[in-house]
Amino acid sequence: MRILLVTDAWTPQVNGVVRTLGRTRETLQSLGHEVSVLSPEGRATIGCPGYSEIRLTLRPHRAAREVLVDRERFDAIHIATEGPLGWAARRRCLQLGLRFTTSYHTRFPEYLRLRAPIPLTWSYRLMRRFHAAAARTFVRTATQRRLLTERGFERLAIWPGAVDTRLFHPRDKDALALPRPISMYMGRVAPEKNLETFLDLSLPGSKVIVGGGPSLERLRRRYPDAHFLGYRHGRALAETLAAADVFVFPSRTDTLGLVILEAQACGVPVAALPVPGPQDLIVDGANGALDENLRDAVFRALAVAPEDCVEYAQQHSWEASTRRFVDGLVAARSGPAAATDEPLDAPLADPAG
Repeated sequence: MRILLVTDAWTPQVNGVVRTLGRTRETLQSLGHEVSVLSPEGRATIGCPGYSEIRLTLRPHRAAREVLVDRERFDAIHIATEGPLGWAARRRCLQLGLRFTTSYHTRFPEYLRLRAPIPLTWSYRLMRRFHAAAARTFVRTATQRRLLTERGFERLAIWPGAVDTRLFHPRDKDALALPRPISMYMGRVAPEKNLETFLDLSLPGSKVIVGGGPSLERLRRRYPDAHFLGYRHGRALAETLAAADVFVFPSRTDTLGLVILEAQACGVPVAALPVPGPQDLIVDGANGALDENLRDAVFRALAVAPEDCVEYAQQHSWEASTRRFVDGLVAARSGPAAATDEPLDAPLADPAG
């Protein structure tokens, strides 16, 4: 198939969505599909207010018109994010009468609520409008599908998470020369990740934060005893992660938590709160621990056998995940028609860019 991926989240950003989409593209290509990407890369952008690492594309409608020229160029169009490019591609597809799929990677209403006093009902209404036009919307877990169904979303299908076990696997723990046990978080250092809940815990050994984001300097000043390592990439990232004794995931707002699978693949048990995302990946006592008392979860996770974590993670291959994604794209081409809020005969030119 000729597939177009549309995403506002792309390199050089470092987060789970970017890793998921990048690896999905690679796997699609290895399976013989032709993949194009419409992203901010190579385009004029502006930093997202309050989070300059996220780049928002200027003149996104022009970008969408350049790629979506006619009805014949692509066999499948997938819009992965609800940013400027996502909205522009959605509009262009509706104008051309093209079916497309979307995915729900980020609990945007909850993230926005942490930064501004905007009611969740308003944000979810906007998200429903965005995804209602799709022939199918992919979610990461059964729990996420249930929660979104309760909020009025339709045509939801599960696109399961995956982990690269060639990169993430057990290694020697000498990458970090710190007092043990080492409790680690890896990911965006941002308000929605609830990192203070982890950093406030009274724990033996060392606390390590791997990653960057808008909260990094504030948390570095507030918690001088924690070790903030900044970004790691590739093998260095995997070696650092494998050196931990327990992975701590304090977020309440993630749809999946790719880093949970990556930690488990390294033989590192995960301690998390009993919320959507972790609940779908952690079997309490088998590959980690779930508890509203995160400190208790850390101590119980430390008792989990590393080999049990690895065995669970190995069930989540990129090929299986990507084949499920392709099945969804194929089904969407002939499934029930989606709702549309824009006339299909609207002018194709957009003077506003």
